[in-house]
Amino acid sequence: MASNRIEIKLKYVILVVAMVTFSCGSKKGIVTKKKQQKEKTETVEVIKTEKTDNVETIKKEAEVKPPTSTAVYIAAYADIAKEEMRKYKIPASITLAQGILESASGKGRLAVEANNHFGIKCHGWTGAKIYHDDDRSQECFRKYREAKSSYEDHSKFLTGRGRYADLFKLKKDDYKGWARGLKKAGYATDRKYPDKLISLIERYKLYEYDQEVLGSKKEEVKIVRVNSGTTIHIVAKGDTLYSLSKRYNTTVDAIKSMNRLSSNTLAIGQELKIPN
Repeated sequence: MASNRIEIKLKYVILVVAMVTFSCGSKKGIVTKKKQQKEKTETVEVIKTEKTDNVETIKKEAEVKPPTSTAVYIAAYADIAKEEMRKYKIPASITLAQGILESASGKGRLAVEANNHFGIKCHGWTGAKIYHDDDRSQECFRKYREAKSSYEDHSKFLTGRGRYADLFKLKKDDYKGWARGLKKAGYATDRKYPDKLISLIERYKLYEYDQEVLGSKKEEVKIVRVNSGTTIHIVAKGDTLYSLSKRYNTTVDAIKSMNRLSSNTLAIGQELKIPN
């Protein structure tokens, strides 16, 4: 009996020791790791772009003041027409008559805004252009910096195209043949174009400029000398202040000052005092 009790107590002690040992053993801890998110700092580089407007300098073309009459137009461009005749063998009378007709004596829109005195269309032109209603709406026409360039381009236009070749076989003073030949070659669509040119040439005696170039007629210079020694010049066709200054060995400014002229425009029949 006593041994049984001891055995039971011993089992009890062992059980207690085992329980104590188990409770004091290592226990696996559950570790909760807090995921730390690393804050990302994004650096944004702000580039300031300074926009600079390109300022385009546009040269304002000189305002063209239309001639006040056909006579004034002729006086302004006769020298140029004669020079073109010397270089390209086109009658000055035809050049002037076409200029008068096509530009309305320099008052037409193409002449005023584009210095185009002959109604020449673009035809592959790479220069400045202007658009204007003609046979069709808003057709392309050539634009020039000055009227003189228009006159020269007119000469090159005629000499550079084969359809006008027969015109240069005519006599240099045959303005009637030239007038008809231009229409035949297709320069203008108006069937009355030749008659209009011939009428202008004969009305304003433009054929006299052909004669001057060909040497069959000398330029008439009317000079009146008065008692005071002052020379009075009567303005004739083709006279300009520049040509008169060279003829009388003076200056343009001197002539303008003596006659109180505000511009370089001269009128046929006008009397000018010439400084001695």
